[in-house]
Amino acid sequence: MDCLFCKIAAGEIPSSKVYENESILAFLDIQPVNRGHVLVIPKLHFERIADIDDEILGKIIKAGNKINKAIYKSSIKPEGLNLFLADGKAAGQEVFHTHLHLIPRFANDGFGLTFPEGYSNPPSREELEKIAEEIRNNL
Repeated sequence: MDCLFCKIAAGEIPSSKVYENESILAFLDIQPVNRGHVLVIPKLHFERIADIDDEILGKIIKAGNKINKAIYKSSIKPEGLNLFLADGKAAGQEVFHTHLHLIPRFANDGFGLTFPEGYSNPPSREELEKIAEEIRNNL
């Protein structure tokens, strides 16, 4: 497999490890938004979050929370922290191995998500209920 993150997990490519256990690896992003930007990955290859079983997904979130607390305690001293997971190309996923970003944030750091035109024109309650029903029906 020609997956960058699989190669990092296998030790074929160096990384600055922050955390590791039997199924999870966390390391510093080499193109960080801000100092202390960490990526948390499952060691096994999963392209999309829907491919991951609940146990591994829980371990990713648990490791992310542990690292989140450590970042706040560190000399980085963020004013906030984003946990971000891009799932699919249209969502901004660039490496197709599921990974959770922990991004330390500071006022006016220039990073952020932008909302599309028309965002201030929300759907009606009726439309929201139709969408909610469709999602519930597919659980």
